Amino acid sequence: MNQNVSLRLSEVRKSFGSTSIINGVSLDIFEGERHAIIGPNGAGKSTLFNLISGRYGLSAGRIELKGQDITNLDPQNINRSGLSRSFQITNIFPKMSVYENIRCATLWSLGYRYSLFRRISTIRSVRERADEIIELIGLGDRGEKLAGELTYAEQRALEIGITIASGSDVILLDEPTAGMSRAETNAAVELISKVTTQKTLLMVEHDMGVVFDLADRISVLVYGEIIATGSPSEIRSNQLVKDAYLGTQEGVH
Repeated sequence: MNQNVSLRLSEVRKSFGSTSIINGVSLDIFEGERHAIIGPNGAGKSTLFNLISGRYGLSAGRIELKGQDITNLDPQNINRSGLSRSFQITNIFPKMSVYENIRCATLWSLGYRYSLFRRISTIRSVRERADEIIELIGLGDRGEKLAGELTYAEQRALEIGITIASGSDVILLDEPTAGMSRAETNAAVELISKVTTQKTLLMVEHDMGVVFDLADRISVLVYGEIIATGSPSEIRSNQLVKDAYLGTQEGVH
């Protein structure tokens, strides 16, 4: 694995009033790796994602993206620096078609800005890129369908498509398989594996089957602190992790 660091967290802290949520997290995510953050409910996983993506400001610490300090930048500037994320709750434009959702996401990555004087439907590179992504996420026959009319699993696939359409090479996925059936989850794992090839993936996920199938490394967050980081086999056999989290997960052996 390439050991260049794509994302570096240094002593990251976040408090809301007197309540401390993230307590000095330091973590390196390497270029091209798939890294999962796991932990019990309330551990601070989504808060950590919100800090990385700029939704929340840090109380202390530093975040670097490919060597660039992105600490407390606005989300749009972080996105333009090469990081894109999805959310626990599906975040799409339900009254726009699948194609229109993807097309909007491709514009900035292809160097186009919003203009009142040019029809984006006439831009060939945008059309081709949107069509490519729609095929990649398995919605090739749904391009003209309103996003709000898709099944839940299809909407999650569309959101992943929107996430990668920005052209970012660091992808954050927050609970990508939440609410899915086992068959839908298996299909989502295949999709995530395919679309994150040659990209850096950081994900939060509760389904341990998904985590152990996808992740090269895993970090365990408990009460706002990383208690262990390692390969799936190292995390599976770590007694501290078992006591704090994995021991409560049915079906983990």
